[in-house]
Amino acid sequence: MKFKLEPKKLIQIHDLMIKSRVLEERLIRMYKQNDGYFWIGGPGEEAFSVPLGLQVNKGMGLDHDFLHLHYRSSPIMLSMGAEPIDSMRQMKNVASDPYSGGRNFANHYSKREWNVVPVTSTIETQYLTAIGTGIAQTKKGCKGITIVNGGDSGTAEGDFASALVWSSRPMMPLPMLMIVTNNGMGISTPYCNQFGGDTISARGNAFKIKNQTINGNDVEESYFAIQAAMKYVREERKPFLLEAKVSRLYGHSSASGANFVPGDVDSLDVFEKQLEEAKILTRAQMEKVRENYNSQMQEQAKQVKVEPMPSGDTIYDHVYYGQKGRYW
Repeated sequence: MKFKLEPKKLIQIHDLMIKSRVLEERLIRMYKQNDGYFWIGGPGEEAFSVPLGLQVNKGMGLDHDFLHLHYRSSPIMLSMGAEPIDSMRQMKNVASDPYSGGRNFANHYSKREWNVVPVTSTIETQYLTAIGTGIAQTKKGCKGITIVNGGDSGTAEGDFASALVWSSRPMMPLPMLMIVTNNGMGISTPYCNQFGGDTISARGNAFKIKNQTINGNDVEESYFAIQAAMKYVREERKPFLLEAKVSRLYGHSSASGANFVPGDVDSLDVFEKQLEEAKILTRAQMEKVRENYNSQMQEQAKQVKVEPMPSGDTIYDHVYYGQKGRYW
């Protein structure tokens, strides 16, 4: 295997992929130990999501990238600098959860300082909110872009179609990178039973939206495809539809058991074999990275267990911007 990326970057990506996988496995363990009410995440999407997170123009305001994510985006957040313990805090629903104050499901991120718009459980509504930041960035004339991601089954929703329409209007095209991580399943419904076309990305053709389908289980293919798509959207101020074929290694969520499902391609396993073949990392070095993160997150999980739950009198806080307590 001959890589195009520098060894330093490959090692960084591998480290973050391990970090993301160990975190999701820890969250699943927390759920099964009754230290969380529900788990939903993206083990199997690391080869695509880590390269995405590393290339975001992070910051607050229209000059930086806005992110409208869904609940399988923990590798993106970790690659941007999020701390694993904060994901555990949201899983445990403790008051120290920085994303929702212990009021939301696991992996429902929100960080104003990084333009991460609150993740919701409603399917694909993020494609609608993304239109708003795309319009705002267009009107300002800045270099920030809007990034929105979702799953394959959600593209059957009208929200996704609205994003295609609004982003491609000739009078005002929007700088939107629209991403579909296609794992071939919508909860328990196979992709092949629902969609007649060969690819989801081809839907962009009817709107003259530049598009591409890639192997999201390949680190370098993902990295360079994301790089090129971001460059196009940033410079041309036009939309791009990127579909990444990925794997779903632990089922849909805790609702389906959150157990490992053999058979799918494990992008981490593939990448580690490539790194070993290229003599960039040894198997012992890679195992050491995993051991270190397992140890760190085990200790962090113990800490989270003793942190206080949110107080009942905070339940109405932040329903609206600046709101404190009840209105009546």
